[in-house]
Amino acid sequence: MRLQFTKMQGLGNDFIVLDGITQKLNISAQQARRLADRKHGVGCDQILMVEAPRQPGFDFGFRIFNADGGEVEQCGNGARCFAIFVRDRGLTDKNEIRVQTRGSCMTLCVQPDNTVMVDMGVPVFEPASIPFIAGKQKDFYQIELNGDTVNVTVLSLGNPHAVQIVDDIDAAPLSEQGPKIESHQRFPNRVNAGFVQIVDRHRARVRVYERGVGETLACGSGACAAVIAGKTSGLLDDQVEVSLRGGDLSVRWAGPGQPVFMTGAANKVFEGEIDLEKM
Repeated sequence: MRLQFTKMQGLGNDFIVLDGITQKLNISAQQARRLADRKHGVGCDQILMVEAPRQPGFDFGFRIFNADGGEVEQCGNGARCFAIFVRDRGLTDKNEIRVQTRGSCMTLCVQPDNTVMVDMGVPVFEPASIPFIAGKQKDFYQIELNGDTVNVTVLSLGNPHAVQIVDDIDAAPLSEQGPKIESHQRFPNRVNAGFVQIVDRHRARVRVYERGVGETLACGSGACAAVIAGKTSGLLDDQVEVSLRGGDLSVRWAGPGQPVFMTGAANKVFEGEIDLEKM
């Protein structure tokens, strides 16, 4: 089966985007891993699938697969690429697009400058809904990592995040602690491990070890989770410019019970065709 694809990126977080409206898609986890492989496939952090809506009130279904072949619930950078893709392909002419993912409902708003504002929804802090094994809901939790103890804010934005505040983002122990946090036994579905440095009340620097991928140049939901952690700690205001290794995002959160809004760029890199039967 020959498959048409588009390679896209949001701040260096790169994606293979597949149109499941005009072509039939039936990709196995093994094929997803091969597509994402940077030596044997196209190469990407995640694979995004555009599908017909499964329920009334939505414009599209949105499925997301990590580079390890596992399907996940949410992707902020991917959502911006999704919005640009469906408009470029002529699948919609709307500026406001409602999509349903495995873990949430999202509204994507294409701005006049072709950036995309994403309504990421209301953060979830209740442990069982994240899911996270904890006795009761707290603003911060301590996690044991082979003798070390780290303090994290734990939440879900459709996908799970554990964020710790560090003094120096460049010196953060991401390569050491990221994999341990991701697969920690208190996170039954694994977790995205975030590290945030507070620059001032309106600026933060963020790195994320993404579940099923490793460290990426940018993580949209991770940037939002970092702002939530900083604001919960009383260190950030509502509007924050977040610097990631791949570029900057604007994140706005008014506080508990309110949705998080993220704005940033998304770009097409190239288009192509690949034979899945030969993978």
